[in-house]
Amino acid sequence: MATDGEPEFVHRTRACLCVLCGLPAAGKSSLSRTVCLSASRSGWRAAVVHYDELIPDQAFHAREPEEQTEWKLHRHAVLQCIEEFLKNPKMSLELPGGCRIEGSAWEGCIRSLLDPPLGDQAPLLFLLDDNFYYPSMRYEVYQLARKYSLGFCQVHVECRLESCISRNNNRPHPVPTEVIVAMEKRLVRPNPKKNQWEAKSVSVNATGNVSECDVQNVLELIGSALSDPLSPVEDDTEQKEADRQKCAASVVHQADQACRRLVSEAMKKARENGVSSEHMRSLAAQLNQSKVQFLQNVRKHFLQEAPFIREEDADVEHAVKRAVGLFDRDIEEILSGIMTVKDQSGMATQSNDNGIY
Repeated sequence: MATDGEPEFVHRTRACLCVLCGLPAAGKSSLSRTVCLSASRSGWRAAVVHYDELIPDQAFHAREPEEQTEWKLHRHAVLQCIEEFLKNPKMSLELPGGCRIEGSAWEGCIRSLLDPPLGDQAPLLFLLDDNFYYPSMRYEVYQLARKYSLGFCQVHVECRLESCISRNNNRPHPVPTEVIVAMEKRLVRPNPKKNQWEAKSVSVNATGNVSECDVQNVLELIGSALSDPLSPVEDDTEQKEADRQKCAASVVHQADQACRRLVSEAMKKARENGVSSEHMRSLAAQLNQSKVQFLQNVRKHFLQEAPFIREEDADVEHAVKRAVGLFDRDIEEILSGIMTVKDQSGMATQSNDNGIY
């Protein structure tokens, strides 16, 4: 029973949020439509939430940090609208003030849910159709499900990169190929072994035709999630700190990989400029010592001043890029010092050969 101030509808209705993730043109929309139709035939009230229809086109092509922030706000608005529906379906057509999604697309999404012939007792299913290539994007949906004790599950729609590109090129409004290629490198698949919250996840290979068995597996997953709703967490301070530590570790790891490449390039440049073996050993020691100290400072700075907690990967990339830029300047200074010593040593040798000393 709902307590005062809690949404009654959520407490008397079984509901599930199902995330479909994968590359553009992987087959998510086709699968979501098929699953939605099968769910309706099974007596569920189901709706597909197409992010690319709800979010304006320009928001998907963000390049600068401020544009990426705008893109995130649009994504948050989609979840906000789902939450408003869960709290009060009758008022859900009225978008929250300042909402950033397409009103007509949202109305089309939920119109069939507002006057269901099966009544409020029928299970409610939202199929969220988007790329969801970072775990942090999917985790936001998980948090919403946990907040209202809903079911939560994930379907990773797999498809070969070449097939995605080919399908995409045949679309009326194709996504730039370079965007798909870049996303394929960034996509982090659901990993139940690593993340407990991703326990209810399946993969469907959509390179060819999706089979009835695949659809049935997805429906069984959703049914399992409906029967095992999440429990709200009263205090997630410990989890937030763990997430922050994990995010810092990700920044340091990526920065370490980039710094190693810079060190290797500096050593190569020194060799090409004829630096002696003795000076090469000195250069290697200085660079490695500088790298160790630099990574320690990066971790300390990130933990103390990072304005976010979860691993929002776009922010991680920005932090790594900014940090590595600073280390690159340190390398230039160290390399310049070695080259200066090398030049001075060469001049001294030449002067000695000429009999000046």
